[in-house]
Amino acid sequence: MTLLTAAPVTDVAFLHEYAETRRYLSGRPVSVKVTPDGKSALFLRSEAKSSAQMLFELDLATRATKVLLTPEAVLAGASEQLTAAEKARLERQRVSARGFTSYQLSTDGARLLVGLSGKLYVVERADGKVTQLKTGEGACIDAKFSPDGKSVAYVRDSDVQVIELSKNTERRVTKGGTEEKPHGLAEFVAQEEMDRFTGFWFSPDSKSIVFQETDHAGVEVFGVPDPTKPEQAPDRFHYPRAGRKNVVVKLGVVPVAGGTPKWISWDAAAYPYLNSVVWKDGPLTLVVQTREQTKEQVLSVDPKTGRSSVLLTEEDAAWINLNQDFPLWWKDTGFFWATERNGATELELRKPDGSLEASWVKPAAGFGALVGFAPATRTLFFTGGPNPTAAALYKVVDGGAPELVKTPGEALSTVVAKLTGGDGFIALSHTSTRAMPKHVVLRVDGGEFVEVPSVAIEPSLKLSMEIFQLENDGPWAAVIKPSNFVKGQKYPVVLNVYGGPHHLEVLQVTRENLVLQWLANQGFIVVKADGRGTPRRTRAWERAISHDFATPTAADQISALQQLGKRVPELDLSRVGVYGWSFGGYMAALLAMSKGDVIKSAVAGAPVVDWRDYDTFYTERYLGLPDAQPKAYEVSSLLSYVKDSKRPMLLIHGTADDNVYFLHTLKLSDALFKAGKPHSVLPLQNFTHMVPDPLVTERLWERIATWFKETL
Repeated sequence: MTLLTAAPVTDVAFLHEYAETRRYLSGRPVSVKVTPDGKSALFLRSEAKSSAQMLFELDLATRATKVLLTPEAVLAGASEQLTAAEKARLERQRVSARGFTSYQLSTDGARLLVGLSGKLYVVERADGKVTQLKTGEGACIDAKFSPDGKSVAYVRDSDVQVIELSKNTERRVTKGGTEEKPHGLAEFVAQEEMDRFTGFWFSPDSKSIVFQETDHAGVEVFGVPDPTKPEQAPDRFHYPRAGRKNVVVKLGVVPVAGGTPKWISWDAAAYPYLNSVVWKDGPLTLVVQTREQTKEQVLSVDPKTGRSSVLLTEEDAAWINLNQDFPLWWKDTGFFWATERNGATELELRKPDGSLEASWVKPAAGFGALVGFAPATRTLFFTGGPNPTAAALYKVVDGGAPELVKTPGEALSTVVAKLTGGDGFIALSHTSTRAMPKHVVLRVDGGEFVEVPSVAIEPSLKLSMEIFQLENDGPWAAVIKPSNFVKGQKYPVVLNVYGGPHHLEVLQVTRENLVLQWLANQGFIVVKADGRGTPRRTRAWERAISHDFATPTAADQISALQQLGKRVPELDLSRVGVYGWSFGGYMAALLAMSKGDVIKSAVAGAPVVDWRDYDTFYTERYLGLPDAQPKAYEVSSLLSYVKDSKRPMLLIHGTADDNVYFLHTLKLSDALFKAGKPHSVLPLQNFTHMVPDPLVTERLWERIATWFKETL
């Protein structure tokens, strides 16, 4: 392989700014919550070129903003320190910020709870007084107020601990927890794949806690060494690979004052996965699932006896998607439930015994995400709509037809929202292809918007992107042209791909596409398409990848390229490169090796190579159990396509990745090398699945651009 001398990358000033502002996240408010009295909005925000977030309060009447607390004030000049467990938890939550990464507001709004360097602090909103809680040695994880606001509970030393704020004295609630069998912590797959980040829950009266006991016996342990420090012992994590041993989870209810747990019973042999626990506005409720994830049950639990009863059973021949917002109880009326049994996501109101009351959001509504439910006005809010590239705000009153709620911004935009402030407000962010994200607070009764102030740097780069749906109800696609685009001139093409479950690339957003615009400005046309397997379409569209990650996904990407070539004649389809990360890295490598007649080169970041080496919950949901579905694993493995590989590939991977372990790239590189296939490897020393470091982010995109300049 002979590489041409590439022209140097241009507009390095943008790339530097993009990197040092955390991709333009720094300076933008996050975690906006309105206080129960409706007078203030609380939020976290860093400076424009910092990752350290501070806590702010916005007066909704005067629009005045004040700082409530800073990390510097709490640490008194000391540097922030995180344990390996805390870093892993932030990685699971995809949080790149530091300082205050979250906060809790007591039910009455009088107090705030924040954590920093493993310690906990309570802020009195009335006078700003800050009290450090007197916890024992070791990091305090997953801290939360009791519903009555009088206590704080958290996990420390593998057990649930509680502090009564009036006494500021720590008391161990659970006993006997160990690193191998901790109490109160969500296991790896719960955090990484179920979107469940907690392992204990208060009762509504604050007198009891239900907690998870996680037995890791027999689960594989992976080490993550720092290659530059061989003298140090590696960090070690329990990691259940597909087809192998999972943790065993139990649930117990224990008085906050202490005592012997009452263990909850369900058919754990048939339903080993504990997906959700809800104890608010209704009975203690569990969602449990079979290992194959084709069947799940909603259970009501009597906390006094530990006995459970089945309220609802859900089945799907392929798999069942989880949604942590449901079940959502409406006190004595029943609970809301999300199902796809009628072809797309539908929200039902179920009676307290689990029987169907009514369908509140029909499958055709294009439900995307729950915003919240206001019982006083019998109003349910959600985001979504018929166009999967956008998300508008809707409301359903008393089970009627969805009504579009007026929000700031353009008609085609992407909205993210949550009900807050005693159900009287919605904290909402909106963006489009012509506007960066802005955060506002709006009244549910139709009052004026209040913008939450940002200090972010606004990018000078302008997005030039067109979004449309391909023919025959096919994928939605996007085309990003260089800023100096010349009509009629041929351009090499970079296909930016993800192509997998629960993620959309083609969206009406600006920030996430800016670096792709920069890449296009290097002399390419960047394109992308969301084929079968991606969300916000129909159940059949998403389930098309069942037992086969490779065939339908690759076919849709190639078909999209061919259709785009007809629509945009400036695409030079004889010079197509492909780039992706995570599942997108898998897709990039798959396309380069299996579709070498179309794809000329690839950059594959953190690719899953052999799905037998990825975690149980994600992999088995789509491919089944390895012993039962060996062909699914064979056709989906990148190793199956090494023999056909003929195009240059750049493999990029963080050596400390504890999601897609570095072993994946090493395994693929070894197979390619032994087969005499062209490829390069760029290891990112001691980086995880995310790459938050500004300098590395900058150099990474320079390398990607240069690679495509050289190979296309």
